[in-house]
Amino acid sequence: MTEPDREGPPPAVRLAGISKRFGAVQANRDVALEVAAGSIHGIIGENGAGKSTLVSILYGFYEADEGRIEIAGQKAVIRSSADAIGHGIGMVHQHFMLVPTFTVLENVMLGAEGGALLARGRAETRAELLRLSATYGLEVDPDALVGDLPVGLQQRVEILKALRRGARILILDEPTGVLTPDETDRLFEILRGLRREGVTVLLITHKLREIMAVTDRVSVMRRGEMVAHRETAATTREDLAELMVGRKVLLEVPRVETAPGAVALRADGLTWRDARGVARLKEVSLELREGEILGVAGVSGNGQSELLDLLSGIEGVQEGRIAIGPRAIDRAHPADPSEMRAMGVAHVPEDRHRRGLVLPFEAQENAVLGYHHGPATGSGQLLDLGALGAHCATLMRRFDVRPANPRLRASGFSGGNQQKLVLAREIEQAPRILLVGQPTRGVDIGAIEFIHTRLLEMKKAGAAILLVSVELDEIMALSDRIAVMNAGRIEGVLTRAEATPHRLSLLMAGVREGEAA
Repeated sequence: MTEPDREGPPPAVRLAGISKRFGAVQANRDVALEVAAGSIHGIIGENGAGKSTLVSILYGFYEADEGRIEIAGQKAVIRSSADAIGHGIGMVHQHFMLVPTFTVLENVMLGAEGGALLARGRAETRAELLRLSATYGLEVDPDALVGDLPVGLQQRVEILKALRRGARILILDEPTGVLTPDETDRLFEILRGLRREGVTVLLITHKLREIMAVTDRVSVMRRGEMVAHRETAATTREDLAELMVGRKVLLEVPRVETAPGAVALRADGLTWRDARGVARLKEVSLELREGEILGVAGVSGNGQSELLDLLSGIEGVQEGRIAIGPRAIDRAHPADPSEMRAMGVAHVPEDRHRRGLVLPFEAQENAVLGYHHGPATGSGQLLDLGALGAHCATLMRRFDVRPANPRLRASGFSGGNQQKLVLAREIEQAPRILLVGQPTRGVDIGAIEFIHTRLLEMKKAGAAILLVSVELDEIMALSDRIAVMNAGRIEGVLTRAEATPHRLSLLMAGVREGEAA
Protein backbone atom coordinates (compact mmCIF):
# COMPACT_ATOMS: atom_id res chain seq x y z
CA MET A 1 0.00 0.00 0.00
CA THR A 2 1.48 3.35 -1.05
CA GLU A 3 1.63 6.21 1.42
CA PRO A 4 0.21 9.49 0.09
CA ASP A 5 2.61 12.36 -0.48
CA ARG A 6 2.27 15.06 2.18
CA GLU A 7 2.89 18.77 2.04
CA GLY A 8 5.39 20.43 4.34
CA PRO A 9 8.79 19.21 5.53
CA PRO A 10 9.98 15.78 4.41
CA PRO A 11 9.18 12.85 6.68
CA ALA A 12 11.82 11.63 9.10
CA VAL A 13 11.66 8.22 7.39
CA ARG A 14 10.34 7.27 3.98
CA LEU A 15 10.45 3.68 2.76
CA ALA A 16 9.45 2.94 -0.83
CA GLY A 17 9.11 -0.45 -2.52
CA ILE A 18 10.94 -2.36 0.23
CA SER A 19 11.06 -6.10 -0.50
CA LYS A 20 12.99 -8.82 1.29
CA ARG A 21 13.02 -12.56 0.73
CA PHE A 22 14.56 -15.32 2.85
CA GLY A 23 14.70 -18.34 0.57
CA ALA A 24 11.12 -19.23 -0.32
CA VAL A 25 9.68 -16.83 2.29
CA GLN A 26 8.71 -13.34 1.13
CA ALA A 27 9.10 -11.41 4.39
CA ASN A 28 8.42 -7.95 2.93
CA ARG A 29 6.72 -7.17 -0.36
CA ASP A 30 6.75 -3.67 -1.88
CA VAL A 31 6.37 -1.96 1.51
CA ALA A 32 5.84 1.81 1.63
CA LEU A 33 5.93 3.84 4.82
CA GLU A 34 6.21 7.48 5.85
CA VAL A 35 6.95 8.54 9.40
CA ALA A 36 6.44 12.22 10.19
CA ALA A 37 9.26 13.98 12.01
CA GLY A 38 8.63 14.46 15.72
CA SER A 39 5.80 11.91 15.86
CA ILE A 40 5.14 8.57 17.54
CA HIS A 41 4.30 6.10 14.76
CA GLY A 42 3.12 2.57 15.47
CA ILE A 43 3.55 -0.53 13.32
CA ILE A 44 1.30 -3.49 14.12
CA GLY A 45 0.59 -6.84 12.54
CA GLU A 46 0.28 -10.51 13.35
CA ASN A 47 3.33 -12.67 13.99
CA GLY A 48 5.13 -13.19 10.72
CA ALA A 49 3.56 -10.09 9.17
CA GLY A 50 7.01 -8.64 8.46
CA LYS A 51 7.25 -5.90 11.10
CA SER A 52 10.57 -6.97 12.61
CA THR A 53 12.12 -7.58 9.20
CA LEU A 54 11.13 -4.08 8.11
CA VAL A 55 12.67 -2.29 11.09
CA SER A 56 15.71 -4.58 10.90
CA ILE A 57 16.24 -3.29 7.37
CA LEU A 58 15.92 0.28 8.63
CA TYR A 59 18.47 -0.39 11.38
CA GLY A 60 20.90 -2.22 9.09
CA PHE A 61 20.57 -5.79 10.37
CA TYR A 62 19.30 -6.81 6.93
CA GLU A 63 19.69 -5.22 3.53
CA ALA A 64 16.57 -4.95 1.38
CA ASP A 65 16.49 -6.86 -1.92
CA GLU A 66 14.66 -3.93 -3.48
CA GLY A 67 13.49 -0.49 -2.50
CA ARG A 68 14.63 2.90 -1.31
CA ILE A 69 15.21 4.42 2.14
CA GLU A 70 15.11 8.17 2.72
CA ILE A 71 16.01 9.90 5.97
CA ALA A 72 14.83 13.52 6.23
CA GLY A 73 14.28 13.62 2.48
CA GLN A 74 17.72 12.29 1.52
CA LYS A 75 18.48 8.84 0.12
CA ALA A 76 20.18 6.68 2.74
CA VAL A 77 22.25 3.56 2.12
CA ILE A 78 22.06 1.45 5.28
CA ARG A 79 24.04 -1.79 5.25
CA SER A 80 24.90 -2.03 8.96
CA SER A 81 23.83 -0.72 12.34
CA ALA A 82 26.82 1.66 12.17
CA ASP A 83 25.31 3.13 9.00
CA ALA A 84 21.96 3.49 10.77
CA ILE A 85 23.56 5.21 13.78
CA GLY A 86 25.35 7.52 11.38
CA HIS A 87 21.95 8.54 9.99
CA GLY A 88 20.66 9.30 13.50
CA ILE A 89 18.74 6.05 13.99
CA GLY A 90 18.76 4.24 17.34
CA MET A 91 17.06 1.02 18.39
CA VAL A 92 15.90 -0.32 21.75
CA HIS A 93 15.63 -4.08 21.44
CA GLN A 94 13.03 -6.27 23.12
CA HIS A 95 15.87 -8.07 24.95
CA PHE A 96 18.20 -5.43 26.32
CA MET A 97 21.77 -5.22 25.01
CA LEU A 98 23.36 -4.29 28.33
CA VAL A 99 26.27 -5.61 30.41
CA PRO A 100 24.78 -6.24 33.87
CA THR A 101 28.13 -5.97 35.69
CA PHE A 102 28.85 -2.53 34.19
CA THR A 103 27.51 0.73 35.57
CA VAL A 104 24.99 2.86 33.71
CA LEU A 105 27.81 5.20 32.66
CA GLU A 106 29.97 2.32 31.37
CA ASN A 107 27.09 0.82 29.40
CA VAL A 108 26.29 4.15 27.76
CA MET A 109 29.98 4.64 26.90
CA LEU A 110 30.43 1.13 25.50
CA GLY A 111 31.28 1.38 21.83
CA ALA A 112 31.58 5.16 22.03
CA GLU A 113 34.46 5.60 24.47
CA GLY A 114 35.93 8.66 22.77
CA GLY A 115 39.48 7.35 22.49
CA ALA A 116 41.99 5.18 24.32
CA LEU A 117 42.13 7.50 27.34
CA LEU A 118 38.83 6.87 29.09
CA ALA A 119 38.91 9.70 31.63
CA ARG A 120 37.87 12.34 29.11
CA GLY A 121 35.21 10.06 27.63
CA ARG A 122 33.81 9.31 31.09
CA ALA A 123 33.56 13.00 31.95
CA GLU A 124 31.89 13.86 28.65
CA THR A 125 29.47 10.94 28.93
CA ARG A 126 28.56 11.86 32.51
CA ALA A 127 27.83 15.45 31.48
CA GLU A 128 25.78 14.26 28.51
CA LEU A 129 23.82 11.83 30.70
CA LEU A 130 22.89 14.65 33.04
CA ARG A 131 21.78 16.79 30.08
CA LEU A 132 19.74 14.00 28.50
CA SER A 133 18.17 13.07 31.82
CA ALA A 134 17.06 16.64 32.41
CA THR A 135 15.85 17.17 28.83
CA TYR A 136 13.88 13.95 28.41
CA GLY A 137 12.95 12.93 31.95
CA LEU A 138 15.27 9.90 31.87
CA GLU A 139 16.68 10.16 35.38
CA VAL A 140 18.92 7.26 36.38
CA ASP A 141 22.02 7.03 38.60
CA PRO A 142 25.09 6.95 36.31
CA ASP A 143 27.07 4.95 38.89
CA ALA A 144 24.46 2.24 39.55
CA LEU A 145 25.21 -1.29 38.38
CA VAL A 146 22.81 -2.13 35.56
CA GLY A 147 22.22 -5.61 36.97
CA ASP A 148 20.85 -4.03 40.16
CA LEU A 149 18.30 -1.88 38.34
CA PRO A 150 14.65 -2.86 37.75
CA VAL A 151 13.78 -3.54 34.14
CA GLY A 152 12.06 -0.17 33.70
CA LEU A 153 15.29 1.65 34.51
CA GLN A 154 17.34 -0.74 32.38
CA GLN A 155 15.13 0.25 29.47
CA ARG A 156 15.91 3.91 30.20
CA VAL A 157 19.59 3.07 29.92
CA GLU A 158 18.96 1.59 26.45
CA ILE A 159 17.18 4.79 25.41
CA LEU A 160 20.00 6.91 26.83
CA LYS A 161 22.55 4.82 24.87
CA ALA A 162 20.71 5.59 21.65
CA LEU A 163 20.33 9.29 22.40
CA ARG A 164 23.99 9.56 23.44
CA ARG A 165 24.90 8.38 19.94
CA GLY A 166 22.84 11.17 18.41
CA ALA A 167 19.62 9.32 17.62
CA ARG A 168 16.80 11.50 16.35
CA ILE A 169 14.83 8.48 15.15
CA LEU A 170 14.21 5.87 17.86
CA ILE A 171 12.89 2.37 17.12
CA LEU A 172 11.36 0.43 20.03
CA ASP A 173 10.63 -3.26 19.41
CA GLU A 174 7.92 -4.64 21.75
CA PRO A 175 9.14 -2.36 24.55
CA THR A 176 6.56 -3.22 27.22
CA GLY A 177 6.87 -7.01 27.33
CA VAL A 178 8.92 -6.93 30.56
CA LEU A 179 7.32 -3.90 32.21
CA THR A 180 4.66 -3.56 34.88
CA PRO A 181 1.63 -1.40 33.98
CA ASP A 182 3.01 1.55 35.96
CA GLU A 183 6.41 1.19 34.24
CA THR A 184 4.59 1.11 30.89
CA ASP A 185 2.81 4.36 31.75
CA ARG A 186 6.14 5.95 32.70
CA LEU A 187 7.66 4.77 29.42
CA PHE A 188 4.82 6.41 27.52
CA GLU A 189 5.46 9.69 29.35
CA ILE A 190 9.11 9.44 28.31
CA LEU A 191 8.09 8.84 24.69
CA ARG A 192 5.81 11.87 24.77
CA GLY A 193 8.72 13.89 26.17
CA LEU A 194 10.95 12.69 23.33
CA ARG A 195 8.28 13.74 20.84
CA ARG A 196 8.10 17.22 22.39
CA GLU A 197 11.84 17.56 21.86
CA GLY A 198 11.53 16.60 18.19
CA VAL A 199 12.61 12.96 18.40
CA THR A 200 10.75 10.60 16.05
CA VAL A 201 9.62 7.34 17.65
CA LEU A 202 8.77 4.16 15.73
CA LEU A 203 6.89 1.77 18.03
CA ILE A 204 6.60 -1.93 17.12
CA THR A 205 4.00 -3.70 19.24
CA HIS A 206 1.20 -6.26 19.08
CA LYS A 207 -0.75 -4.57 21.89
CA LEU A 208 -3.59 -2.54 20.47
CA ARG A 209 -4.21 -0.77 23.78
CA GLU A 210 -0.71 0.69 23.64
CA ILE A 211 -1.10 1.79 20.03
CA MET A 212 -4.27 3.66 20.96
CA ALA A 213 -2.68 5.17 24.08
CA VAL A 214 0.51 6.70 22.74
CA THR A 215 0.80 6.84 18.94
CA ASP A 216 -0.11 9.63 16.53
CA ARG A 217 -0.35 7.38 13.51
CA VAL A 218 -0.36 3.63 12.94
CA SER A 219 0.50 1.40 9.99
CA VAL A 220 -0.81 -2.16 9.67
CA MET A 221 1.09 -5.05 8.08
CA ARG A 222 -0.33 -8.39 6.97
CA ARG A 223 1.57 -11.24 5.31
CA GLY A 224 4.58 -9.09 4.48
CA GLU A 225 2.60 -6.22 2.96
CA MET A 226 1.52 -2.84 4.27
CA VAL A 227 -2.27 -2.89 4.14
CA ALA A 228 -3.35 0.33 5.87
CA HIS A 229 -2.26 3.59 7.43
CA ARG A 230 -4.46 5.33 9.99
CA GLU A 231 -4.48 8.45 12.13
CA THR A 232 -4.75 6.89 15.57
CA ALA A 233 -7.42 9.31 16.73
CA ALA A 234 -9.58 8.33 13.75
CA THR A 235 -9.51 4.56 14.23
CA THR A 236 -10.48 1.93 16.81
CA ARG A 237 -8.99 -1.25 18.27
CA GLU A 238 -11.65 -3.25 16.43
CA ASP A 239 -10.80 -1.62 13.10
CA LEU A 240 -7.08 -2.29 13.54
CA ALA A 241 -7.68 -5.90 14.60
CA GLU A 242 -9.77 -6.54 11.49
CA LEU A 243 -7.07 -5.01 9.30
CA MET A 244 -4.40 -7.19 10.94
CA VAL A 245 -6.32 -10.45 10.53
CA GLY A 246 -8.41 -9.78 7.45
CA ARG A 247 -11.71 -10.54 9.24
CA LYS A 248 -13.69 -9.30 12.22
CA VAL A 249 -12.18 -10.36 15.54
CA LEU A 250 -13.79 -10.52 18.97
CA LEU A 251 -11.24 -8.72 21.14
CA GLU A 252 -12.89 -9.61 24.43
CA VAL A 253 -14.60 -12.98 24.69
CA PRO A 254 -17.79 -12.79 26.81
CA ARG A 255 -17.09 -13.96 30.34
CA VAL A 256 -18.60 -17.12 31.74
CA GLU A 257 -19.77 -16.62 35.32
CA THR A 258 -19.68 -19.76 37.46
CA ALA A 259 -19.77 -20.41 41.18
CA PRO A 260 -16.44 -21.91 42.27
CA GLY A 261 -16.69 -25.43 43.63
CA ALA A 262 -14.52 -27.62 45.80
CA VAL A 263 -10.77 -27.10 46.15
CA ALA A 264 -9.13 -29.12 43.38
CA LEU A 265 -5.51 -28.28 44.22
CA ARG A 266 -3.86 -26.78 47.26
CA ALA A 267 -0.24 -25.70 47.62
CA ASP A 268 1.21 -24.92 51.05
CA GLY A 269 4.57 -23.28 51.73
CA LEU A 270 6.31 -24.24 48.49
CA THR A 271 9.95 -23.21 48.51
CA TRP A 272 12.22 -24.33 45.69
CA ARG A 273 15.92 -23.68 45.05
CA ASP A 274 17.76 -24.08 41.77
CA ALA A 275 21.08 -25.91 41.28
CA ARG A 276 23.01 -22.90 42.60
CA GLY A 277 20.95 -22.79 45.78
CA VAL A 278 19.04 -19.66 44.77
CA ALA A 279 15.45 -19.66 46.06
CA ARG A 280 13.15 -19.27 43.04
CA LEU A 281 9.98 -19.93 45.04
CA LYS A 282 9.52 -18.69 48.60
CA GLU A 283 6.69 -19.97 50.83
CA VAL A 284 4.12 -20.03 48.02
CA SER A 285 0.61 -21.06 49.09
CA LEU A 286 -2.56 -21.04 46.99
CA GLU A 287 -5.90 -22.76 46.44
CA LEU A 288 -7.38 -23.61 43.05
CA ARG A 289 -11.09 -24.42 42.89
CA GLU A 290 -13.27 -26.22 40.39
CA GLY A 291 -15.06 -23.92 37.95
CA GLU A 292 -12.65 -21.00 38.37
CA ILE A 293 -9.67 -19.46 36.63
CA LEU A 294 -6.93 -18.37 39.01
CA GLY A 295 -4.61 -16.00 37.16
CA VAL A 296 -0.97 -15.65 38.15
CA ALA A 297 0.36 -12.22 37.17
CA GLY A 298 3.88 -10.83 37.33
CA VAL A 299 6.83 -9.74 35.28
CA SER A 300 8.46 -12.77 33.65
CA GLY A 301 11.11 -14.45 35.79
CA ASN A 302 9.53 -13.98 39.21
CA GLY A 303 8.84 -17.64 39.96
CA GLN A 304 5.88 -18.37 37.70
CA SER A 305 7.79 -20.92 35.62
CA GLU A 306 9.05 -22.76 38.70
CA LEU A 307 5.52 -22.84 40.15
CA LEU A 308 4.20 -24.51 37.00
CA ASP A 309 7.08 -27.00 37.05
CA LEU A 310 6.28 -28.06 40.63
CA LEU A 311 2.52 -28.28 40.14
CA SER A 312 2.93 -30.37 36.97
CA GLY A 313 5.52 -32.75 38.47
CA ILE A 314 8.38 -31.67 36.23
CA GLU A 315 10.34 -30.63 39.32
CA GLY A 316 10.11 -32.33 42.68
CA VAL A 317 8.85 -30.62 45.82
CA GLN A 318 11.73 -29.60 48.09
CA GLU A 319 9.86 -27.79 50.88
CA GLY A 320 6.12 -27.56 51.46
CA ARG A 321 3.41 -29.75 50.00
CA ILE A 322 0.84 -30.03 47.22
CA ALA A 323 -2.53 -31.70 47.78
CA ILE A 324 -4.72 -33.01 44.96
CA GLY A 325 -7.76 -34.68 46.44
CA PRO A 326 -6.52 -37.17 49.07
CA ARG A 327 -3.02 -37.34 47.53
CA ALA A 328 -0.34 -35.34 49.35
CA ILE A 329 2.84 -34.61 47.38
CA ASP A 330 5.99 -33.56 49.21
CA ARG A 331 9.70 -34.37 49.30
CA ALA A 332 9.07 -37.81 50.78
CA HIS A 333 6.10 -38.58 48.52
CA PRO A 334 6.92 -37.28 45.03
CA ALA A 335 4.76 -37.45 41.89
CA ASP A 336 6.13 -37.29 38.35
CA PRO A 337 4.23 -35.81 35.36
CA SER A 338 2.79 -39.22 34.47
CA GLU A 339 1.22 -39.59 37.90
CA MET A 340 -0.01 -36.00 37.77
CA ARG A 341 -1.76 -36.75 34.47
CA ALA A 342 -3.33 -39.85 36.04
CA MET A 343 -4.77 -37.59 38.77
CA GLY A 344 -6.39 -35.39 36.12
CA VAL A 345 -3.77 -32.65 35.83
CA ALA A 346 -3.08 -31.41 32.30
CA HIS A 347 -0.29 -28.96 31.49
CA VAL A 348 0.13 -26.52 28.62
CA PRO A 349 3.76 -25.43 29.11
CA GLU A 350 5.06 -21.89 28.68
CA ASP A 351 7.58 -22.94 26.01
CA ARG A 352 5.76 -25.07 23.45
CA HIS A 353 8.95 -25.77 21.50
CA ARG A 354 11.03 -26.96 24.43
CA ARG A 355 8.37 -28.75 26.45
CA GLY A 356 5.11 -28.94 24.51
CA LEU A 357 6.12 -30.46 21.19
CA VAL A 358 8.77 -32.59 19.53
CA LEU A 359 9.21 -30.46 16.44
CA PRO A 360 10.57 -33.20 14.11
CA PHE A 361 7.60 -35.45 15.02
CA GLU A 362 4.42 -35.46 12.98
CA ALA A 363 1.32 -33.72 14.28
CA GLN A 364 -0.39 -37.07 14.92
CA GLU A 365 2.52 -38.16 17.13
CA ASN A 366 2.56 -34.87 19.03
CA ALA A 367 -1.20 -35.19 19.53
CA VAL A 368 -0.69 -38.13 21.94
CA LEU A 369 2.54 -37.17 23.74
CA GLY A 370 2.12 -38.16 27.36
CA TYR A 371 -1.10 -40.01 26.55
CA HIS A 372 0.35 -42.61 24.18
CA HIS A 373 -0.91 -45.52 26.29
CA GLY A 374 -4.49 -44.38 25.85
CA PRO A 375 -7.17 -45.49 23.38
CA ALA A 376 -6.19 -42.90 20.76
CA THR A 377 -3.17 -45.02 19.77
CA GLY A 378 -5.07 -48.27 19.29
CA SER A 379 -5.59 -51.41 21.35
CA GLY A 380 -2.52 -53.44 20.39
CA GLN A 381 1.09 -53.38 21.55
CA LEU A 382 2.14 -51.22 18.59
CA LEU A 383 0.89 -47.82 17.55
CA ASP A 384 -2.14 -48.04 15.27
CA LEU A 385 -1.27 -45.37 12.70
CA GLY A 386 -4.80 -45.34 11.36
CA ALA A 387 -6.26 -44.68 14.81
CA LEU A 388 -3.53 -42.14 15.47
CA GLY A 389 -4.29 -40.22 12.27
CA ALA A 390 -8.06 -40.30 12.86
CA HIS A 391 -7.61 -39.02 16.42
CA CYS A 392 -5.38 -36.17 15.27
CA ALA A 393 -7.76 -35.26 12.43
CA THR A 394 -10.59 -34.98 14.97
CA LEU A 395 -8.52 -32.69 17.19
CA MET A 396 -7.53 -30.55 14.23
CA ARG A 397 -11.17 -30.13 13.23
CA ARG A 398 -12.32 -29.24 16.75
CA PHE A 399 -9.48 -26.81 17.40
CA ASP A 400 -9.19 -25.35 13.89
CA VAL A 401 -5.54 -26.40 13.43
CA ARG A 402 -4.32 -25.43 9.97
CA PRO A 403 -3.29 -27.06 7.75
CA ALA A 404 -5.38 -30.05 8.84
CA ASN A 405 -2.65 -32.53 7.97
CA PRO A 406 -1.87 -35.11 10.70
CA ARG A 407 1.30 -36.19 8.84
CA LEU A 408 2.84 -32.70 8.78
CA ARG A 409 5.76 -32.26 11.15
CA ALA A 410 5.13 -29.93 14.08
CA SER A 411 7.88 -27.62 12.83
CA GLY A 412 5.80 -26.97 9.70
CA PHE A 413 2.96 -25.23 11.56
CA SER A 414 2.77 -21.56 12.50
CA GLY A 415 3.18 -20.66 16.16
CA GLY A 416 -0.54 -20.19 16.64
CA ASN A 417 -1.37 -23.57 15.15
CA GLN A 418 1.37 -25.25 17.19
CA GLN A 419 -0.21 -23.76 20.30
CA LYS A 420 -3.67 -24.96 19.29
CA LEU A 421 -2.27 -28.47 18.76
CA VAL A 422 -0.85 -28.51 22.32
CA LEU A 423 -4.10 -27.13 23.75
CA ALA A 424 -6.12 -29.71 21.80
CA ARG A 425 -4.01 -32.57 23.20
CA GLU A 426 -4.41 -31.43 26.81
CA ILE A 427 -8.01 -30.19 26.76
CA GLU A 428 -9.25 -33.31 24.94
CA GLN A 429 -8.42 -35.30 28.07
CA ALA A 430 -11.16 -33.38 29.94
CA PRO A 431 -8.77 -32.76 32.86
CA ARG A 432 -9.99 -31.83 36.30
CA ILE A 433 -7.08 -29.36 36.62
CA LEU A 434 -5.50 -27.43 33.75
CA LEU A 435 -2.19 -25.63 34.21
CA VAL A 436 -1.68 -23.12 31.38
CA GLY A 437 1.52 -21.13 30.88
CA GLN A 438 1.49 -18.14 28.51
CA PRO A 439 -1.37 -19.56 26.39
CA THR A 440 -1.20 -16.84 23.74
CA ARG A 441 2.55 -16.13 23.63
CA GLY A 442 3.55 -15.62 20.00
CA VAL A 443 -0.03 -16.26 18.91
CA ASP A 444 -1.90 -14.18 16.35
CA ILE A 445 -4.89 -12.13 17.44
CA GLY A 446 -7.38 -14.40 15.69
CA ALA A 447 -6.04 -17.45 17.53
CA ILE A 448 -6.16 -15.56 20.84
CA GLU A 449 -9.94 -15.25 20.47
CA PHE A 450 -10.21 -19.00 19.89
CA ILE A 451 -7.95 -19.96 22.82
CA HIS A 452 -9.74 -17.67 25.28
CA THR A 453 -13.09 -19.12 24.23
CA ARG A 454 -11.86 -22.67 24.85
CA LEU A 455 -10.50 -21.82 28.31
CA LEU A 456 -13.81 -20.26 29.32
CA GLU A 457 -15.68 -23.31 28.02
CA MET A 458 -13.48 -25.54 30.22
CA LYS A 459 -14.17 -23.35 33.22
CA LYS A 460 -17.92 -23.60 32.56
CA ALA A 461 -17.57 -27.39 32.45
CA GLY A 462 -16.11 -27.32 35.97
CA ALA A 463 -12.36 -27.49 35.34
CA ALA A 464 -9.99 -25.74 37.73
CA ILE A 465 -7.61 -23.60 35.65
CA LEU A 466 -4.35 -22.00 36.74
CA LEU A 467 -3.45 -19.35 34.15
CA VAL A 468 0.08 -17.92 34.10
CA SER A 469 0.53 -14.97 31.76
CA VAL A 470 2.64 -11.83 31.49
CA GLU A 471 -0.18 -10.21 29.49
CA LEU A 472 -2.12 -8.26 32.11
CA ASP A 473 -5.06 -7.70 29.76
CA GLU A 474 -5.36 -11.47 29.38
CA ILE A 475 -5.18 -12.08 33.12
CA MET A 476 -7.83 -9.47 33.87
CA ALA A 477 -10.13 -10.63 31.06
CA LEU A 478 -10.19 -14.32 32.05
CA SER A 479 -9.46 -14.61 35.77
CA ASP A 480 -11.88 -14.87 38.68
CA ARG A 481 -9.04 -14.30 41.15
CA ILE A 482 -5.52 -13.00 40.51
CA ALA A 483 -2.40 -13.98 42.45
CA VAL A 484 0.52 -11.61 41.89
CA MET A 485 4.10 -12.89 42.07
CA ASN A 486 7.27 -10.92 42.73
CA ALA A 487 10.72 -12.34 43.49
CA GLY A 488 9.34 -15.84 44.03
CA ARG A 489 6.60 -14.83 46.45
CA ILE A 490 2.87 -14.32 46.13
CA GLU A 491 2.48 -10.68 47.15
CA GLY A 492 -1.30 -10.76 47.22
CA VAL A 493 -4.45 -12.33 45.80
CA LEU A 494 -7.21 -10.07 44.46
CA THR A 495 -10.69 -10.85 43.25
CA ARG A 496 -11.68 -9.73 39.79
CA ALA A 497 -13.68 -6.87 41.35
CA GLU A 498 -10.69 -5.72 43.42
CA ALA A 499 -8.09 -5.90 40.64
CA THR A 500 -7.09 -2.72 38.85
CA PRO A 501 -3.97 -2.23 36.71
CA HIS A 502 -2.54 0.11 39.34
CA ARG A 503 -3.11 -2.25 42.28
CA LEU A 504 -1.68 -5.16 40.30
CA SER A 505 1.29 -3.04 39.25
CA LEU A 506 2.15 -2.21 42.87
CA LEU A 507 2.03 -5.89 43.82
CA MET A 508 4.12 -6.83 40.76
CA ALA A 509 6.74 -4.35 41.97
CA GLY A 510 6.70 -5.90 45.46
CA VAL A 511 4.62 -3.18 47.14
CA ARG A 512 1.98 -4.87 49.31
CA GLU A 513 -1.39 -3.50 50.34
CA GLY A 514 -0.96 -0.60 52.79
CA GLU A 515 2.69 0.03 51.83
CA ALA A 516 2.12 2.24 48.77
CA ALA A 517 2.75 5.44 50.69
